[in-house]
Amino acid sequence: MVQNSPHASVLASDSSLAGPSGLDRFFSISARGSSIGREVRGGLVTFFSMAYIIALNPIIIGTTADVNGNLISGLPIDVDGNVPLTMAMVAAATALIAGVMTLVMGVVGRFPIALAAGLGINALAAYTLAPTMPWKQVMGLIVWEGIIITILVLTKFRKAVMNAVPRSLRTGISVGIGIFIALIGLVDAGFIRKGSQMGELGVAGSIIGWPLLVFVVVLVALIIMWVKKVKGAMLIAIVGGTIFAVILEVIVKTGGSADNPTTGWRLNIPELIPGQSWLPNLELLKFWEHVDLFGAFHADFRAWVIVILTILALMLADFFDTMGTIVAIGKTGDLLQDDGNPPRTQQILLIDSLAAIIGGAFSTSSNTSFVESASGVSDGARTGFANIITGAAFLVAVFITPLVNLVPSEAVAPVLVMVGFLMLQQITDIEWTDLEVAIPAFFMVTMMAFTYSITTGMGLGFLVYLIIKIVKGKADKVNPLLWVIGVLFLIYFMQGLIMEWVS
Repeated sequence: MVQNSPHASVLASDSSLAGPSGLDRFFSISARGSSIGREVRGGLVTFFSMAYIIALNPIIIGTTADVNGNLISGLPIDVDGNVPLTMAMVAAATALIAGVMTLVMGVVGRFPIALAAGLGINALAAYTLAPTMPWKQVMGLIVWEGIIITILVLTKFRKAVMNAVPRSLRTGISVGIGIFIALIGLVDAGFIRKGSQMGELGVAGSIIGWPLLVFVVVLVALIIMWVKKVKGAMLIAIVGGTIFAVILEVIVKTGGSADNPTTGWRLNIPELIPGQSWLPNLELLKFWEHVDLFGAFHADFRAWVIVILTILALMLADFFDTMGTIVAIGKTGDLLQDDGNPPRTQQILLIDSLAAIIGGAFSTSSNTSFVESASGVSDGARTGFANIITGAAFLVAVFITPLVNLVPSEAVAPVLVMVGFLMLQQITDIEWTDLEVAIPAFFMVTMMAFTYSITTGMGLGFLVYLIIKIVKGKADKVNPLLWVIGVLFLIYFMQGLIMEWVS
């Protein structure tokens, strides 16, 4: 439980500004022992704690080509200027949707938890799905995933689905995604590269080149700030790293990896583009041009299996973190009821589910509740009014998104590594002494990174779990839903052999 600050009694007087039947009453500000001053402060702290997503999401889904070699903007990746332009589009949409959905959560859920494009889902979309299908279809599947979760919430079946998967396996999914995200950061920065064997540090085992130096400096600075508990450390790291990179590029003119494969900037050159527009690019809001809801549903058997498993993987990756995040934030602010859930839980889950649909529809990837909201709660936020402040800040940030073109991946990758560390901390929740769940969780955690596929890691983990249950004579103890999931993943891994049989 977070204790009230020494100034709480002074700040509490702020709530009188709203009156007992106005703003104060609607958000239960006084009832939760808060004040308008504390809510404003907490809302701003939450924004600065998670504003890094405005630069991070474009690096993940704005620089990756799909199966046709096109970016999420629909532009080909091999044309100069298309990556920076696409990143600006993703940044503007990311900030806008985060702002709108955070405001909705504040008004409807009235709980101090902000939403934005979820890490894990965007990585799954970019590095597992996009290489196999067009971006339009990827976002269409994310919309379907959100629709399914929304139905589960409305029918109150979501809890039943969550209970079907053992806690250690749910944790294994989160930890595996964390390691995967950290690996992406290390690879995007060039800190780990394909070498003579599986991989190596930098270039032939050495840190060579100014861009790689930027990554190392920013990573070290971020670690120091995190240990010192500096608020907004991730945002400070990205901004500071970008300024450092821009200055370096002006002085040494390193150029991009196309001209200098070994020591050039990997994804984005930190320099101003001549003739660049300084207005936010909202092109991705034209969902009718950038989202295909039915294109992935082809007639052949193999495609249907892939589509079903893709939606399942998206749902599971998005599914289990939300409730844990909500409960964790509720504990931080002493906002949980006797049943262990926060007030208005159904509304909170519904808004979170709708955010997945909205995020997919506007090509920002699934939006979800951010655990960084706990920083604002720790600083005083207790109600949905804090979300009004956080959401408004995101909407203001839309107008500075053109600056994302200056942000190189080397300045953002350290944040990915740190996010991976934070997700890895959950590993203690896995019951390692219980081999029936520990071994499957191990496969989930390791195979996501080793195979560079979240779907593959989850599938292997579930199948190993079912095999162990059969061997132990406990098949009848397994939730029927897990057998369905197991059969689907078995078909997925055997699809090549099955297609040979069919043909």
